[in-house]
Amino acid sequence: MEDLKGKVAYITGGSKGIGLGIARELVDSGMRVAISGRGASDLENAVALLGPENAMGIISDVTRLEDETSAVEKIIDRWGQLDVVVANAGVGHFAPIDELEASAWHQMINTNLNGVYHTLMASMDPLKASKGYYITIASLAGTNFFAQGAGYNATKFGVVGFTQAVMLDLRPHGVKVSTIMPGSVSTYFNDHTPSSKDAWKIQPEDIGRLVKDLLQMHPRTLPSKIEVRPTRPDLK
Repeated sequence: MEDLKGKVAYITGGSKGIGLGIARELVDSGMRVAISGRGASDLENAVALLGPENAMGIISDVTRLEDETSAVEKIIDRWGQLDVVVANAGVGHFAPIDELEASAWHQMINTNLNGVYHTLMASMDPLKASKGYYITIASLAGTNFFAQGAGYNATKFGVVGFTQAVMLDLRPHGVKVSTIMPGSVSTYFNDHTPSSKDAWKIQPEDIGRLVKDLLQMHPRTLPSKIEVRPTRPDLK
């Protein structure tokens, strides 16, 4: 089992939801974690929860390569290494295609798809140096299409394909690459407010434990694509 203590992770969209759930599990495992997002107050609250000695918050918009490049530089300046990157930032807009506005389409493409590319390109050299791990958070929507999901499906299908191709490209460099494809998760995604009614859903810390399991897998073993869904459907 891989020892995670002292390793450094970067999680985009890490101030709440799945990203924060991952960050909490990694900090609890002895890792130092940088989280990024666009809201300063959310980042400050998350860092206070994680512990400032083990966490740092960085304002970054994943749609901008220069922001992600700056974020990685700040991590290297503070901790001198980068071992794990989790590209988690994402947005969703759902409407029939004849009602889906161009602005919503482009926001999803720029965040969900261009974002994972920008995050990887910014962190590529440090990950090669550390023989690290790059993980994308996709969705079951990356393999299962549904009505009113054309834009979201397009981006998540793209994330899955991108990540699998990158996995083949980076294996020769000793960098592991995986994509996690969750089903229903209790988060603030798409303006949802988590409540007790979400008890049947996957919880953010469940995804965090899954990431930790991947990182502690024997170095010879690579689960490159992981689908995860609630054990039971919603029984309203």
